[in-house]
Amino acid sequence: MLNFKNINIVFIIFLVVFMLFSTSFWWVLLLIILWFIITTIGSFHIRWNYFLKAKYKNYQIKENAVALTFDDGPNAEFTPKALQLLKKYNAKATFFCIGKNVEKHPEIIKKIIFEGHILGNHSYAHSSNYGFLSTEKIISDIKLGQEITKNSTGLNLNFFRPPFGVTNPNIAKAIKQLNLKTFGWSIRSYDTTSKKTKKIIRDICSKIQKGDVILLHDTSQRNIDVLEQLLQFLQKNKLKSITLEELFNTEAYEK
Repeated sequence: MLNFKNINIVFIIFLVVFMLFSTSFWWVLLLIILWFIITTIGSFHIRWNYFLKAKYKNYQIKENAVALTFDDGPNAEFTPKALQLLKKYNAKATFFCIGKNVEKHPEIIKKIIFEGHILGNHSYAHSSNYGFLSTEKIISDIKLGQEITKNSTGLNLNFFRPPFGVTNPNIAKAIKQLNLKTFGWSIRSYDTTSKKTKKIIRDICSKIQKGDVILLHDTSQRNIDVLEQLLQFLQKNKLKSITLEELFNTEAYEK
């Protein structure tokens, strides 16, 4: 299995071999560069499970269903629009919320819960340098997000999605210490990029199958346009949208 531990073991074995039987420095340098490339790619591809295990699909599910997930909310303007569409199409979703946004909009969080959706932790600050924080700072950040959500809802969150889907040893240690369940995605919508809405929908729909976890956002009007067309596609193809709790049969909140 391609993960951080196994790659390090292989790297050390090859390093020892090269040092014993080769006098060329370039082989060692090449090996170091290869290790760096693999580890960097592993950091940015949560589906690799390179540093930690993250649930990102369940193709064994019997039900004809997928899981829609939203990152970076709640947003005062666009999360209510997303909720309105989900209600219209009788769809359920999982919202990975940023703690500081929960702090600003506790009423929206309560509405998410009231309408039968699930909450997950997406950090407190969603720092752009999240991948470079110490384990202690990551733990502090996640805990703050947990506390704010609990103050607003009374719920202890079990689900976590790291900002940008980035993982590394520090993030892995923090999640293990906090005993959280990590979630990635099998389909990224790219609804925050410069791609046109039609292309985003076409790309999603060309790949989608039951058991997929789809990454969306609720922070712009284009996100809402993408969501509406996606929900229409799901309805037309008799694909139900369910929560991650249902897709993986695991508890979203600590009892």
